Amino acid sequence: MTQAPAPRTLVFLGDSITDCGRREDPDELGYGYVRLIAEYFAAHEPGARVINRGIGGDKVADVAARFEQDVLALDPQVVTIFVGVNDVWHGFTRGETVTDEDFERGYRYVLDQLSATRPGLPVLLVIPFVVDVDQEKAGYHGELDRKVAIIRDLAKEFGAAVVDLETMLEEAWRVGHTPASIAEDGVHPTIAGHRLIADTWLDAFATIDRTKG
Repeated sequence: MTQAPAPRTLVFLGDSITDCGRREDPDELGYGYVRLIAEYFAAHEPGARVINRGIGGDKVADVAARFEQDVLALDPQVVTIFVGVNDVWHGFTRGETVTDEDFERGYRYVLDQLSATRPGLPVLLVIPFVVDVDQEKAGYHGELDRKVAIIRDLAKEFGAAVVDLETMLEEAWRVGHTPASIAEDGVHPTIAGHRLIADTWLDAFATIDRTKG
């Protein structure tokens, strides 16, 4: 009999897209992409523990502020960070502007903490997105594109894997999706959108999973 892999903990940190009702869910997984990934591990790696630490409304600064208690204290073997859309969205809707410099500072702090305390830990950075369901959302791209470029640069610098949701969207348009079928309000994914995010995460994880190969 093949020996089962050592149990490991996978922590997902982010905003409402990650949260997705986790605090109303008895399993504390939420009802989005994290649950779908947890279902995959339940079937293929039952010893794994998937933990959702998303909080709706969070921006990079919020994630950085709670990183030690919500991630490091859990002693994870895999960490996923999916944050950034509120750093843009809230600037338009609430006047809470986040400069590119502050965004990079907060994101870098998180990755520095991981690098210092968990060297070599598999880390996945999810690229945030907005889809053009209306003229307002279409106007977010200039700001969001700069944040995305920062995330991509940091991923290269720290050797983190990228869960490329921009590439995911390109494929979604090719198979017939519309912006509303991915995220009705332009930001929060539909069921189909969460399924595509989960699939893209699993594809990225397969390239860095050290228990395979």
